[in-house]
Amino acid sequence: EVYDKIIKKISSDKVALITGEEKIIPPNAKYFLCTVESMPINKHLDFVGIDEIQMCADHERGHIFTDRLLNLRGEKLTMFMGSSTIKKIVNKLNEDTEFINRERLSKLTYVGHKKISRINRKTAIIAFSTEEVYAIAELVRRQKGGAAIVMGSLSPKTRNAQVELYQSGDVDFLVATDAIGMGINMDLENVYFSNLKKFDGKKLRRLNMSEIGQIAGRAGRYLNDGNFGVTGDCKDISAEEVELLENHKFEEIRMLFWRNSNLNFNNALSLIKSLEEKPNKDW
Repeated sequence: EVYDKIIKKISSDKVALITGEEKIIPPNAKYFLCTVESMPINKHLDFVGIDEIQMCADHERGHIFTDRLLNLRGEKLTMFMGSSTIKKIVNKLNEDTEFINRERLSKLTYVGHKKISRINRKTAIIAFSTEEVYAIAELVRRQKGGAAIVMGSLSPKTRNAQVELYQSGDVDFLVATDAIGMGINMDLENVYFSNLKKFDGKKLRRLNMSEIGQIAGRAGRYLNDGNFGVTGDCKDISAEEVELLENHKFEEIRMLFWRNSNLNFNNALSLIKSLEEKPNKDW
């Protein structure tokens, strides 16, 4: 999305796009748009910007974000964007840091449980397994006439085509996994959860408050108010949780995931030893 915006302003031979799925790297690229795992870390760049920095606390991808937070800087400016839940930790870096707070301009309201057949247009319905996504999309197509599908496992081309299908108004409903929580900005008025549990690679667990908030917050953007609710067999969200979600109050992050990034590949033993190293910062 950002790549598409930038090549409209700057000639595409100066802009690189690097993700685990796509690589467009012109020889004279001056701007690099990357996932955090794919970003070049040995270039001298004036500016480095990393979004969703609270992902340092994610048990799968967190160690990469933490490494960038600790070790990667632009020569002139470094910008970490994301939730204020990580503010206290960023403060511990003891660097010349300025915090800029952006309040959400629109209101987010919990609207409770609604049957899929009663859900209004401009809605995303969230599920957490491929089977569930396709089953709900089929139900929406039968009852409402059309739905786009967005999942992290789709190829970029397919995913973009599905987003475009919704954005162009050809369909009024989107069925998605939590893939829409990060980096896909869409014209949504409502977000309904068909489930609040996901398999995170280790176990089936309930989403934490900030994850629910990240996805629910896709409803209504900028000046347009948004609603979120539950549908299908999903249990209601408690009154205390609703208050936290509507007011964007989430628990502070106290722990980051870290892994030694200076790994020794000489032999298996030295690799294991370098992986077992502990961080040199007590926090």
